[in-house]
Amino acid sequence: MVLLQICLFSFSTWGITPHVKEKSKAKKPLIVFVAGDHEYSGESTLPLLAEILEKNYGFRTKVLKSYPDQNAEKNIPGLEALAEADLAVFFLRWRLLPADQVAMIDAYVKSGKPVMGFRTTTHSFNYPKGDPLESYNAWAESTFGAPPGWGGKSKHTHYGHNASTDATIIPSASKHPILTGVTPSFHVRSWLYRVLPDYPAKGTEWLIMGKAVNPDKSAEDQPIAWTWVNPYKGRVFFTTMGHPEDFSVESFQRLIVNAIHWELGKKVPKNWAGKLDINIPYRGMK
Repeated sequence: MVLLQICLFSFSTWGITPHVKEKSKAKKPLIVFVAGDHEYSGESTLPLLAEILEKNYGFRTKVLKSYPDQNAEKNIPGLEALAEADLAVFFLRWRLLPADQVAMIDAYVKSGKPVMGFRTTTHSFNYPKGDPLESYNAWAESTFGAPPGWGGKSKHTHYGHNASTDATIIPSASKHPILTGVTPSFHVRSWLYRVLPDYPAKGTEWLIMGKAVNPDKSAEDQPIAWTWVNPYKGRVFFTTMGHPEDFSVESFQRLIVNAIHWELGKKVPKNWAGKLDINIPYRGMK
């Protein structure tokens, strides 16, 4: 009888417990961050955000970066991880990825899983005219409801590097879960992106408007954060903010943490531990 009890105990300890732990781990959503933007240090800000999401909110994360540095436009190793992702977060700028890597991104988006994008992701790709992948230069339009690349018919541009942006919650959107705890007005270093009048796409829900401060040309207020359901039925959160100094602004931090929870179908955190330690200086084009 004693021997039987020992055997049962051993089975419980060695056989069942690891399986339970493995099952518990599998329930944690996996967020895959994809960074490669030349200018805004997404390869530095996103890992800090990922670390906080793991430590404070129980998510699993993986950060993929352009290799060997942010200026390497033709390689982001590890995109296979997207096949297991529950949420993909993109911060890209003018990449020239090979067809096999683009195919992994494409498969994720077309799976209908949620996507998040920052700033220069409006112009993620920059294939030359006639390239087989040229159509991906407009990838942001169908994926995020954002302008299809820089310039062009949509005249997507910004209001000067010496400008910054006053951000204001749109009153009709103030009850949206993503805006929980976000102050009605705050300031970010990002210079305002022009997306109107043709974008964001029809059917988007605008959350925050931006007003250019010290613009280099006549500037109209622009939507700077919105949600959408894209043609592949995926939940979307997109923001034209994303300057590294924006990540040190508490309201911006809470906006992003809330949006990640919302995209994954989770309740946004009721309690906020306070300002996150994300302080990355602006590097510019180096």
